[in-house]
Amino acid sequence: MEFGVHLPQIDWGREPPSLERVTGVARAAERLGFGTICANDHLVYQRPWLDGPLALAAVIEAAPSVRLMTTVALPVVRGPVALAKALGTLDLLSGGRLDAGLGPGSTSRDYEAVGIPYDERWARFDDAVGAMRALWTPDHGPFVGRWYDTTGVALSPPPAQVHGPPIYIGSWGSAAGLRRVARLGDGWLASCYNTTPAAFAAARSTLDELLAAAGRDAATFPSAIATGWMHVTDDEAEARVTTARVSEMLRRPIEDVAGRLPIGSPAACVDLLGRYQEAGLGRLMLWPLLDEVAQLERFAGDVVPQLRPAS
Repeated sequence: MEFGVHLPQIDWGREPPSLERVTGVARAAERLGFGTICANDHLVYQRPWLDGPLALAAVIEAAPSVRLMTTVALPVVRGPVALAKALGTLDLLSGGRLDAGLGPGSTSRDYEAVGIPYDERWARFDDAVGAMRALWTPDHGPFVGRWYDTTGVALSPPPAQVHGPPIYIGSWGSAAGLRRVARLGDGWLASCYNTTPAAFAAARSTLDELLAAAGRDAATFPSAIATGWMHVTDDEAEARVTTARVSEMLRRPIEDVAGRLPIGSPAACVDLLGRYQEAGLGRLMLWPLLDEVAQLERFAGDVVPQLRPAS
């Protein structure tokens, strides 16, 4: 199982987001051997929030061997043409290192900000993914759907990766979501605070059946989990306070958050992530809470070695 790192996009009130802070996290990810740097996407949120694609662009040079990923970007909110242009440019400038996690988003405020009805998000999303693929592979012809039509639209220069960045479809694991992943995606992106190792394993089994029914190779179809809020500490009280903080931000009951995230002692983190490893998860993106570089160093030193298979 590979680990990635979320950029520090949120202003928690102690240290505001800055170029120095995001590049510092990117350099640490490069130095410590993390495989991916990712960023989430909101236009508006309950706390100040850096723009995701631009934050990724800012760290291209700081971590030259680490892949980049959107977890997720919002093609309906941003518009599929504008997002395809931005992510295609990011892929080109990074030398083909981008994975495009896409989803409709989970907050109505982003939709209100751009004047799109929130209840249209799924139908528009399916069309938007088709439009983005067509824009990245123009030799396959235009996409003509209910909401979007790429006829006559040519984006140049193209992304570095042939056919564009791999598209991971965001889904919390519902039956409809997994069908969408199998139909539209090059990979599946789940959410850490919305699943458990057992639920992930069950959903993955269902997805494998859907992929096989569609004539796709389940064995090579990748999976990832984002929003793995992380804080390694031997202080139980500190772990409880940190979990409560995440619970408040997510507006979820603390009992729905506790135990789902790598927050707590190294042993507790190893137990949780080891169960994800046994469930076959390919990649998990960690979101360190404050003191990001110190937390990444501790995770790399105290947790990762215990998860490596015995030689």
